[in-house]
Amino acid sequence: MGNLAFYVFIAVLVVGFLSSAIRILREYERGVVFTLGRFTRIAGPGFIIIIPVIQQMVRTDLRTTVEDVPTQDVISRDNVSVRVNAVIYSRIVDPGKAILNVENYAEATSQLAQTTLRSVLGKHELDEMLAERDKLNADIQEILDSQTDAWGIKVANVEIKHVDIDESMIRAIAKQAEAERFRRAKIINAEGEQQAAEKLVEAGRILAGDPRAMQLRYFSALHDIAGEKTNTIVFPLPMDLMDTIRRRD
Repeated sequence: MGNLAFYVFIAVLVVGFLSSAIRILREYERGVVFTLGRFTRIAGPGFIIIIPVIQQMVRTDLRTTVEDVPTQDVISRDNVSVRVNAVIYSRIVDPGKAILNVENYAEATSQLAQTTLRSVLGKHELDEMLAERDKLNADIQEILDSQTDAWGIKVANVEIKHVDIDESMIRAIAKQAEAERFRRAKIINAEGEQQAAEKLVEAGRILAGDPRAMQLRYFSALHDIAGEKTNTIVFPLPMDLMDTIRRRD
């Protein structure tokens, strides 16, 4: 009976040892192994053996994570107050740096994204925030990626989701847009008048240079007048014809 209890005890110890020593890491997982507190290696994926008590392993996930950046109050370069939020896509490319160089890489990346978002957008005017969002996304992504490289984090993409503006500012923008449309309409009308005047001057020069062209213009005018329902037709006589009649008299 005593031998059986001893064997059961040994079996329990072996099972406990194996359960604490054996690790199985999935394809997207890596283990950061420490031996007596010192960084030893990056393990995985697959079947991993860890010496209990002497070695410890910290799991890391290499898949891309999606994290919302909380809404930030931003003052644009033209002193407009807006509320902006974004989303960042990041993943671990160096598990050793992610565990050794920063306490909580996810929280650190989130805090850095918030400060970078305010810093970058504060250097631009409201029109640029609304019209050049792709460029701003690229600028923020580049800054974050360079700063998180020391943590073994790759920021793959940053997307600004919403730029919320105060109601009073929306009304001001609408008035500005209406004034801009009115200004453009007046410019287009003035340009049309200018072009028409230039064409009239050019036509006058052509008619003045050749009397026959003037006569043809008279005939064309008579044709247009004849088509109208009127009782009076004014017939313009060429000046050279009047001079001929006076000389005969």
